[in-house]
Amino acid sequence: MSGNILGVKEIRAILPQRYPMLMLDRAVLESETRATAVKNLSMNELFFQGHFPNHPIMPGVLQVEAMKQLTELLARPVLDPEGKFDVYMRVVEKVKFRKPNNPGDRILIESEILERNDGEVVAQASVRNNSGVTCEAKITLAVRPKQGPDSMPDLFNEFDKHAETPLDVNQIMALVPHRYPFLLIDNIARVEGDRVIAVKNVTGNEEIFSHTEDGYAVLPESLQCEIVAQSGCACVLSRKENQGKIGYFMSIDRAESFAPVFPGDQLICDITLPPSKGKFGKGTGVIRVGGKVVFEITLMFAIVDA
Repeated sequence: MSGNILGVKEIRAILPQRYPMLMLDRAVLESETRATAVKNLSMNELFFQGHFPNHPIMPGVLQVEAMKQLTELLARPVLDPEGKFDVYMRVVEKVKFRKPNNPGDRILIESEILERNDGEVVAQASVRNNSGVTCEAKITLAVRPKQGPDSMPDLFNEFDKHAETPLDVNQIMALVPHRYPFLLIDNIARVEGDRVIAVKNVTGNEEIFSHTEDGYAVLPESLQCEIVAQSGCACVLSRKENQGKIGYFMSIDRAESFAPVFPGDQLICDITLPPSKGKFGKGTGVIRVGGKVVFEITLMFAIVDA
């Protein structure tokens, strides 16, 4: 297939992602280890409606998702030639968000496989627009069986919203610029100094679960990065010295997925954000489901004037 131009039809024949999570419009597999793709950005994109609505920006994690999907185009013949498994982003690291992408931009996504071993593929990928590189990352893809939840969730625990919940969704929206469909936390359950615990209730009615052809619904790892980032952002912006400011996602040192997340899961996002002397800060977060760690990340953010 090397050298063939893949349109949306051909891309969908290889990838499971569908609206609104398909991040490639056209691609070419240049060799067995290298591919490029194009994504046009239009204000009609659903994510622009909720990500900095007064100054729409493509979420950095969707650039990561675009790089993941292009790498998956390259890797599927190696990892899952029969299309039976879930190809997921086990690790993403050394992620730098360098410049914004806005409506009207066209982005070029590039990926090159560096290693193939033991059911995993490691690739170096980047995104660029007309002004230069906007994002880059090292991505490790792996495969796991397509499985489903094996138990009913425990309801009405200490993290469920109640009268003394520190921040409900309306209070969160007073702090952060995210809105539907890109507000990915539902409440802040606990604030303990530099540590915050946020909750995301995952439901099958969310558009993100329209993204697969066969109905296999798992929460993309790229969006789990965003859940932790928004949790930290809400915490930092609630501090008196940061009132009226905006938080920007700057980088991901490393993020790792340990288990799939399904509709019906309650995500408990636990992040620690030590105070920073400058505008940049660093945080480490984990996501748990039913007490089990399913995701962890170390990230950097910037707090700037609105």
